[in-house]
Amino acid sequence: METRWLEDFLVLAETGSFTRAAELRHLTQPAFSRRIKSLESWLGADLIDRTTYPTRLTEAGALFREQAVAMLSQLNTSRALLRGLQPLADGTLEFAVPHTLSFSFFPKWLSQAQSGYGALPCRLQASNVHDALLAFVEGGSDLLMCYHHPKQPVELTDARYQGLKLGVERLRPFSIADAGRPRYPLPGSAQQPLPFLGYASNAYFRLMSDLILESAPQPAKLALRYETDMAEGLKHMVLEGHGLAFLPESSARRETQEGLLAAAGDESWQVEMEIRLYVDQKRQRPALQAFWHYLTRQYQAC
Repeated sequence: METRWLEDFLVLAETGSFTRAAELRHLTQPAFSRRIKSLESWLGADLIDRTTYPTRLTEAGALFREQAVAMLSQLNTSRALLRGLQPLADGTLEFAVPHTLSFSFFPKWLSQAQSGYGALPCRLQASNVHDALLAFVEGGSDLLMCYHHPKQPVELTDARYQGLKLGVERLRPFSIADAGRPRYPLPGSAQQPLPFLGYASNAYFRLMSDLILESAPQPAKLALRYETDMAEGLKHMVLEGHGLAFLPESSARRETQEGLLAAAGDESWQVEMEIRLYVDQKRQRPALQAFWHYLTRQYQAC
């Protein structure tokens, strides 16, 4: 039995989708399915109910899910001890963060926070916006970092939740650069529609990119060539020249500065989103309260 099979199974249990789980594990769906089947063969039990859709765990799968979490935790702790590392402290804070923010914003923001607050042991749960929000409201994380836009607001209306505005992110179109200019500039034409790389229907940025296209100064002429729910995946497709995509400005900043990418439209083809951090005031952990008290002096409440 391989530990990666356990990780595969837990991702599948969390997402409820073989397709999405395979993407997150950077595997083809057939290869991912074979690894799940290998785990079931090793255990001698079916973990997935394949007679229903969406994907559900069997009773054995639900039981094994708890065991898999415990086994991976024990293995990671043992490995850390053997390498002379201390496990994460009791005051470790759990962050639920969308994938894009975990790549582009969180690392630098954490460095800035620690420069004033001090060392902060933390654990990051990266997922899509919906799952990050769900993990937070169900008590699976101490803090939620997410995007917010008036047309697609974060619905945390209960008085127990407090929020801070950390910054602003812009979603705008990018294309591979040819001599400093975009290969696929908007709006395109009916005779030559631009190859378009879009977000899957369940992605937050799908809603935001639809909003850009609906409010654009003129209709865009696009031919959809590819879809995924991860901005980082779209960025690599853009870098290979497969088409244009709406990307968070921060995630494309380095490639733009290096001349690899170019904005494929002006400011009329972008949308601005707030980056927010939320806390549940009912969670009375001293480490969380101390960190939140520090943050409230640094950022504007929302």
